[in-house]
Amino acid sequence: MDDDQLLRYSRHILLPELGVEGQQRLLASHALIVGAGGLGSPASIYLAAAGVGRITLCDADSVDLTNLQRQIVHRTQSVGKPKVVSARQTLLEINPGIEVLALEARLDAAALLEHVGACSVVLDCSDNFATRHAVNRACVAHSVPLVSGAAIRFDGQVSVFDLRSPGSACYACLFSEDTQSDEMRCAVMGVFAPLTGIIGTTQAAEAIKLLAGVGQTLDGRLLILDALTMQWRTLRLARDPQCAVCAGRRRG
Repeated sequence: MDDDQLLRYSRHILLPELGVEGQQRLLASHALIVGAGGLGSPASIYLAAAGVGRITLCDADSVDLTNLQRQIVHRTQSVGKPKVVSARQTLLEINPGIEVLALEARLDAAALLEHVGACSVVLDCSDNFATRHAVNRACVAHSVPLVSGAAIRFDGQVSVFDLRSPGSACYACLFSEDTQSDEMRCAVMGVFAPLTGIIGTTQAAEAIKLLAGVGQTLDGRLLILDALTMQWRTLRLARDPQCAVCAGRRRG
């Protein structure tokens, strides 16, 4: 690290758990963020500010005026622009010393496999089960840790699936691909603005811990938040030996 980096990241470096070595691991890391909306906004901002050296943003949508109530990486003048272009501009204004790649696309299975295989961690900040399951399959295939979040109305949840560990569950162990579930979208259900910040920031914290190799992550646990009463619940997660996605992985 040069002098500017030592100063910029000094508050991380002062933490004994992180130090210079942990910060250098962040600078050498590559995070893929799927979704540049309510969850992807705070997650990407904190990863950029923390010095994750390379961030790839993936989203096919454009900024809409209704997004600005919660999607804090975008600005009023960004309405109509691709979300990844808007987000990239904001992240580089925060930290010009990192690399931000903008993918204006909804990645298919083959593209996900390619991009997930090139990164250190994946943050699933999408808003639909089809994308979540596709991301999960790619992470299982490459044994890349997955940080998953969701937020709707006043309800949020976040978990980590550290697929580097043979004994860890995958997203499909929790929500089977065969399960029929009604999709709930912010456009019709509404969402409490700070909720996306709480969940997205928690995703960033978990990703940073994974990349720096510090602390205890949410692997094996699901956090559920009721923001209306501000109550958290923790559920334990176990790998499903019959899971159609990860059953072929060797158990630890």
